[in-house]
Amino acid sequence: MVSRGTETGGELVPAARSVPVVADSSEMRDWAEQLVARARSEGIELTGDNGLLTAMVRQVLQTGLNVELAEHLGYQPYAAEGRGSGNNRNGSYPKTVTTEIGQVEIEMPRDRLGTFEPATIPKHVRRLDGLSGNVISLYAKGMTTGDIQTHLAEIYDTEISRETISKITDQIVDDMTAWQHRPLEPLYAVLLIDCIVVKIRGSQVANRPVYVAIGVDLEGQRDVLGLWVGPSGGEGAKQWATMLTELRNRGLADALIVCCDGLKGLPESIRATWPDATVQTCVVHLVRNTLRYVSKKYWSTITREMREIYTAPSLPAAEARFAEFAEQWRDLYPAMIASWESSWNEFVPFLEFPPELRKVVYTTNAIESLNARFRRAVRHRGHFPNEQAALKVLYLVANQQRPNRSDLVGRVSGWKQILNALTIHYGERITASY
Repeated sequence: MVSRGTETGGELVPAARSVPVVADSSEMRDWAEQLVARARSEGIELTGDNGLLTAMVRQVLQTGLNVELAEHLGYQPYAAEGRGSGNNRNGSYPKTVTTEIGQVEIEMPRDRLGTFEPATIPKHVRRLDGLSGNVISLYAKGMTTGDIQTHLAEIYDTEISRETISKITDQIVDDMTAWQHRPLEPLYAVLLIDCIVVKIRGSQVANRPVYVAIGVDLEGQRDVLGLWVGPSGGEGAKQWATMLTELRNRGLADALIVCCDGLKGLPESIRATWPDATVQTCVVHLVRNTLRYVSKKYWSTITREMREIYTAPSLPAAEARFAEFAEQWRDLYPAMIASWESSWNEFVPFLEFPPELRKVVYTTNAIESLNARFRRAVRHRGHFPNEQAALKVLYLVANQQRPNRSDLVGRVSGWKQILNALTIHYGERITASY
């Protein structure tokens, strides 16, 4: 008998079992081969309404229910000790449950007092957990309710309505709400903030910004702190202030370094929320935006020269190299040079840090990776029907654990060296937090 599983990051995690898991032994393989051979010799399908596997699943579930009822009553069917016990069997009623091999007809046993609560197939449950887990996993991969409906019909020969699929995915809403409002650490070493745009239907379909924040705490643990859907019309100071205020209200009292993309109104909102924070522009975004103004025939030359600026050993060296860069290119690309000059104050803070710390703070690679996963998940959708539908998918993606792949959460590599560098620059603020 298997107890109910839980969903983590869109993948079904098996719950603890009340009996040991059967190993994939040679005996099991022999048994499976005999089962297939029997089905072939008798001309019986393995799956389907009259399939051999369907019949076996039905028998296993039925036996589990009957055993549970015997344990609940304290006696076997027709046993003498059941006379005068105060509770007896009271027949059964038919019930159809949906499993991973299709629909199975079960006779649900009852007791006369109505106190029997089966665990094999709980009351009011018509889908076994494996199917719910598959639905949520497919939803996390960006499939629409219609896509999932078609997939289940093709693979499992199971007809489930879009409304039912939507209700299954709604199982994660409570978890998502608790995650979005969970308490945070009082001090984070690094915050990474960015925004992506998705299409959401309101009175009409519109592009809506979704803000995302990743934090690295003083133990070097990286985690997605939250997701926020903003109004249509793009990013703005009011939206950033609302998001940052929520983070502060959840306990985030201070941040040493906040990396962002120079988004409109964001640096000012950061300083208003955490006055002591160092605001650092993402160098990757700055370089990418620079190339928008440049002919492709100059990309390799300008990229190489920009690298000499952001890898300079010190601030004076970077300033000297930028002066040469500006003199060389200002007449041909004045807007490019102007973009660097307007971003200079948020660009240079990391130049005071040693190389191991620079790598963490001068790029928002972690958020870029998350955004890439977000885009893959929403790529095949025309739009989301509402904000909650969008957040459900993005929440599952943000918390998805991928075997043999790097995850967005977890410990930052080489953290001890980074912490030493941070302590040299922000010693009192770090020691005060312990």
